[in-house]
Amino acid sequence: MKKISVIILFVAVATSISASLVFNGTIDIIDEVATAIKSGDVSNVAKYFNSTLDLTVPDNEGTYSKAQAAMILKEFFSKNPPNSFLLNHQGSSNDGSLYAIGTYTSGIGAYRTYFLLKKSGATYLIQKLEFETN
Repeated sequence: MKKISVIILFVAVATSISASLVFNGTIDIIDEVATAIKSGDVSNVAKYFNSTLDLTVPDNEGTYSKAQAAMILKEFFSKNPPNSFLLNHQGSSNDGSLYAIGTYTSGIGAYRTYFLLKKSGATYLIQKLEFETN
């Protein structure tokens, strides 16, 4: 009985540590994307793009390849240079996807920003990125 209790305790601790590492890794990805958006760094945002993704910016909405989406985002950042980006909410859905909602502010205006990351292999990639006028 004592051996079973020790084994159960060991499995519980190992599972807890593993879950913590996975959760912290996902938070890091959200923070890295948020930091790249805050600085208007297209290449650091695009490194998390899936091979195709849904992108919405003012006057442009569609499903684009990674390269096309990077060009559109670069144009958006050049027309709307970042002043700030604040994460308002982040979480996960039942299917394991991660999401974040924030406010991107430029000298021209503020945009409600949403991005959705889906697991692809061992990492999460951006499946959807939206900048909508507030």
